[in-house]
Amino acid sequence: MGSPKLILASASPRRRELIARLGLSPDAINPADIDETPAKGELPRDYAKRMAREKAEAAASEDGFVLAGDTVVAAGRRILPKAEDEATARKCLELLSGRRHRVLSAIALRAPDGSIRERLSETVVLFKRLSTEEIDAYIASGEWDGKAGGYAIQGIAEGLIARIQGSHSGVVGLPLYETRALLKAAGFQIA
Repeated sequence: MGSPKLILASASPRRRELIARLGLSPDAINPADIDETPAKGELPRDYAKRMAREKAEAAASEDGFVLAGDTVVAAGRRILPKAEDEATARKCLELLSGRRHRVLSAIALRAPDGSIRERLSETVVLFKRLSTEEIDAYIASGEWDGKAGGYAIQGIAEGLIARIQGSHSGVVGLPLYETRALLKAAGFQIA
């Protein structure tokens, strides 16, 4: 009997690259199209978990296991947006400059029978105090586009981060330790 079918509920090339580090290649890519608006008063941890679960449900399949994830950048109780324009990216970077923030990366695995397993990775990231010139240069790089909190740790921004405590892969978009544990519990063959 072969390995169960794996469906990735994300079009993110980063998530595909990360899951490949576990020696896995999804049998299908089925991006979930859901409303990602936080509920009024929703805390970042609850929001990340809800988004991963809802994405797994939206991409549900009776043919295999659906792996979904969501990464949230939080400054205190505040959920930072995905930067879709330069002004938003700049505001995020100015807010994160010189302070710690949390990156919550939730994953959900939906089985063909409808059961869901979930995990959450929490990483603390500290940016150095950023000068106006450093923020301008980062904005000019374009790496912030579409990224939660306005930055991508796997690029130029890594040189601006003084400290990270937790999962680097979780900040990129898929916490590999938690993903591996979830898949193993579901019966996937992983080295």
